[in-house]
Amino acid sequence: MNLGLDGRVVLVTGASGDIGSAIARAFAEEGAPVAVGWHGNEERARAVADPIVRAGGRAMAVRIDQRDRESARAAVRRVEDELGDVAVLVANAVAWPDRTAETWDSLTDGLTANVTGTMAVIDAVLPGMRSTGWGRLVLVSSDVVDQPIPAGVAYPAAKSALEAAARVLAVREARHGVLTNVVRPGFTLTERALNTPGLGRPAVDAEGAQTPTGRICTPQDVASAVAYLGSAANGHVNGEILSVAGGRHLTR
Repeated sequence: MNLGLDGRVVLVTGASGDIGSAIARAFAEEGAPVAVGWHGNEERARAVADPIVRAGGRAMAVRIDQRDRESARAAVRRVEDELGDVAVLVANAVAWPDRTAETWDSLTDGLTANVTGTMAVIDAVLPGMRSTGWGRLVLVSSDVVDQPIPAGVAYPAAKSALEAAARVLAVREARHGVLTNVVRPGFTLTERALNTPGLGRPAVDAEGAQTPTGRICTPQDVASAVAYLGSAANGHVNGEILSVAGGRHLTR
């Protein structure tokens, strides 16, 4: 299937991590110029962007601090200057919660980075999308919205808020040619999942055994879903939440 992404500029926030980097590569493979958003690890972001450039594509690494609205605006301006107007935004960046304790500071910081920070990036790209009459917003959520984990309220609350925001954006922006959707991954096979105390390989195997597909989600599974929703091949899917979890919710 031709996704109609050739030449359409894509900004992926949080693209230095496993899921974000898979998403960035998926769009690059479709011919899209890709801005690899990063906050804490420039080296990993460049490890995503540089091979795309060496292969003949267009890509750049751009730092975005979602706790700072001006940082989001400046990052989008840089992308516009170097690659062109952002046609597709994948809001994937996340500030992970402390699994051991949640303080007032960590709660407010998490909500600021994950909710208002994401909205700041969306606010920065929407004018360009509206002016061209075409855009795609894909927000990456999590199945913790429906299946809470005992790791504080900031993360699931933030993801719930973003899903609500996506529904509003879907109604408000569709008349401008901008479609908004959510991808909700299940437990995903990432370095973080394998290396977080209390998770690791035993948790991965146990979760996979209870999933109808016999395995847990991979970053590539998420990337495929995001690439479709963020493409021209998606002409009428708007305001939806797509679970990428192998049907795990059916067996809980």
